Amino acid sequence: MANIKAFKGLRPRKDIVQHVAELPYDVVTSDEARKITENNNYSFYHITKPEVDLPPSVDQYDPQVYKKGLENLEEFISSGVLQYDENPCLYLYTLVMGDRSQTGLVTCINIDDYLNNTVKKHELTREDKEIDRMTHVDVLSAQTGLVYLLYNEDGTVTRHFQQALSIEPVYDYTARDGIRHIIRVIDDPGMVNDFISSFSGIDLYIADGHHRAASAVKAGLKRREQNPDAPADAEYNFFLGVIFPHDQLRIMAYNRAVRDLNGLSSSGFISKVEAHYSMEKSDISTPAKKNTVCMYIDRQWYLLTPKFEIPDDPIESLDVRMLQNKILDPVLGIKNPRTDKRIDFIGGIKGAEELARIVDNGDFAVAFSMYPTSVEDLMNVSDSGGIMPPKSTWFEPKLRSGLIIHRI
Repeated sequence: MANIKAFKGLRPRKDIVQHVAELPYDVVTSDEARKITENNNYSFYHITKPEVDLPPSVDQYDPQVYKKGLENLEEFISSGVLQYDENPCLYLYTLVMGDRSQTGLVTCINIDDYLNNTVKKHELTREDKEIDRMTHVDVLSAQTGLVYLLYNEDGTVTRHFQQALSIEPVYDYTARDGIRHIIRVIDDPGMVNDFISSFSGIDLYIADGHHRAASAVKAGLKRREQNPDAPADAEYNFFLGVIFPHDQLRIMAYNRAVRDLNGLSSSGFISKVEAHYSMEKSDISTPAKKNTVCMYIDRQWYLLTPKFEIPDDPIESLDVRMLQNKILDPVLGIKNPRTDKRIDFIGGIKGAEELARIVDNGDFAVAFSMYPTSVEDLMNVSDSGGIMPPKSTWFEPKLRSGLIIHRI
């Protein structure tokens, strides 16, 4: 089962942590990161997106970009922006969004658990993104982003979390987007061992960060080949993650919008939709229950309810898959939503109002507001060894990079 370990975290000074920590590297573009770093020399994007410190003409995958990332990391360490903990530790990471909070354990997970599927996946990864982050990890000898994981909480670990929550936080700040971030350091050997023992009998699920996990694993395997006599607990044999109880997480919808109606008129399109879904005009723009969809077209919302029998399969029964199979593919001609430029995916954090806006302004012809995929759906698909349809889950709040780094 899951083999986790404590490690000597590399962390920002307390007085500047809010200036260091940033959203994950793949949440912003290079241009957006350049604007953020213009007046912030502490920004972690200097390390995770080091192209910001090179001319825009330099390709973001150029070797000098990774070299610059290493230079920036070493400068952050030598200047005291980032400092190592003296002893191996675990960490509690609490995020507070509005009236809800979630607390996870920051730890290092054995890459063999990823390879033998103790760490379960539900998403395909792209080779180009894997190569980019693997190179970043390898050149910097650091894992700079957290892999977002969950486990099925049945009471096994609850009391250890409750005990650790009594520790005084080392960080407690509210980011620009209003999300509060709290970090506690678990350095008591007994408490550390309790957590490690508790997770030894538990499977883990990747919620978000499949590319970060795959890249760290590949970088670790590369170093294994280079160091055949190294001990099994060498740092590169583990990747950095934060593990949350499943019942604390919130998945938001990942909505869909399509630029045209595939040559159909609005009435012709609606007629084809009605072959599969009952439709009624509605003032509701967000589905209230699973197996319903809200569709926006011609300044009108419609509530769609399936006329067909819901499949008895963890993947085929997902609302996003049924929409793909019944409307997006056969009616709108979206054969491969991963690559088709006619479809766009809008995170539920933006709300249904954003869907109406982009249709009303003519950028898109139709939009679909989805009911969120559940955590249980995610675990069922992962347990089956299946792959979720693209853009099935949107997790909020987002983790921050730069709060804790793992050197390998």
